[in-house]
Amino acid sequence: MPLSATAPMLENLTSRLSRVVKTLRGEARLTEANMAEMLREVRMALLEADVALPVVRDLIARIKEKAAGTEVVGSLTPGQALVGVVNAELAAIMGDAARELNFATKPPAVILLAGLQGAGKTTSAGKLAKLVREQYRKKVLTVSTDVYRPAAIKQLETVSAQAGVDFYPATPGEKPVDIATAALNKARTQFHDVLIVDTAGRLGVDTAMMEEIRALHAALDPVETLFVVDAMLGQDAVNTAKAFGDALPLTGVILTKLDGDARGGAALSVRHITGAPIKFAGTGEKLGGFEVFHPERMAGRILGMGDILSLVEEAHRGVDLEAAKKVADKIRTGERFDLEDFKSQIGQMRKMGGLSTFMDKLPAQFAQAAQGADLDRAEREVRRMEGIINSMTPQERIHPDLIKAKRKQRIAKGAGVPVQEVNRLLKQFEQMRTMMKQMKQGGLAKMMRGMGRFMGGSLPGMR
Repeated sequence: MPLSATAPMLENLTSRLSRVVKTLRGEARLTEANMAEMLREVRMALLEADVALPVVRDLIARIKEKAAGTEVVGSLTPGQALVGVVNAELAAIMGDAARELNFATKPPAVILLAGLQGAGKTTSAGKLAKLVREQYRKKVLTVSTDVYRPAAIKQLETVSAQAGVDFYPATPGEKPVDIATAALNKARTQFHDVLIVDTAGRLGVDTAMMEEIRALHAALDPVETLFVVDAMLGQDAVNTAKAFGDALPLTGVILTKLDGDARGGAALSVRHITGAPIKFAGTGEKLGGFEVFHPERMAGRILGMGDILSLVEEAHRGVDLEAAKKVADKIRTGERFDLEDFKSQIGQMRKMGGLSTFMDKLPAQFAQAAQGADLDRAEREVRRMEGIINSMTPQERIHPDLIKAKRKQRIAKGAGVPVQEVNRLLKQFEQMRTMMKQMKQGGLAKMMRGMGRFMGGSLPGMR
């Protein structure tokens, strides 16, 4: 799995920008002359990332206008100053700021999802339902009007159950508008706050699909009409977005498959083409792979600045704060870090989406350190560690020094691993303990190197 949803574009922009930044050192201000080469590099990187040509032209013009004559403040070089302008304009072209869902209507608030077949509408319906239930504390009902794809209705039923929301059952023989209005009536009578409607798609835009989605929109009068688009479509996303934007009064966009091998051009193009803000970004099949889209944070990730704010938000949602405080207190006071704490830290990382999610949001200088690492293998090793620790007694977890030859054999047998794996875990634990001491001393760079050693070679680039 790629380290970042925008990795190819990140690599292009970051490498091109950093190369040109070096040539601008020593200049007092940004001028048309010293900007020309850098803007040319930005233009090429955007085009290679499959950003639509009209969007590239508009973005370059805006950057040029904002940057011309900009004074270089303090210790900034002209190149760094221009990167700041590029960052701001990238965020602006994607929508300036995150946009909330609109629930300002008499319940139930109807959310209509539209898009091509294969864009990820049904999975997105489940992810959105889970987010609305958990973050907005709303009672949600879902319904599928896709009577053409045999498994669509069953798929939505399955993901709705996983999301912990109600589902309105329909049969392929019914008409889409009839299904939708019946689901709306049920949502009203059973006091649901939100009705999420999954619609049918086609392999390509056609008249029949557009007539059906218009009829559904007219019957439901949704408060939100969200266009679901596959981030891997590239230039094709532009034509699709324009067709749906012309047919429907779109209120927002959901970008899916941002973890795929995508160049990321859709993220920059779709908002410009539809005029609708990108509201959510989805990754993977798991329902937790869904987050509010923050243009300024995505711009930072594209430019290799990372997305620490999203990482912090995920930590607040998934981390046991009491357990985290306990470990933090141990680090602060110098109290001995034990295997129970070690297991707790492993569990916290998994709750946050695992190593791949963690690395995705780190600034480039840290994420690049893990380039080439086998994160899937690292995730398996983490699970193996948990199994080994679970095979220990509470006393052994608190006092690892007690674990000698016979105890190691018993633990290995209980975990179903060779004794060498127990030895390796204990060695990694000692490395983690060393890393905790480095954190106490305030050394972030030392901590990151320590994390590489803790993974026992799974992340060789982080040594």
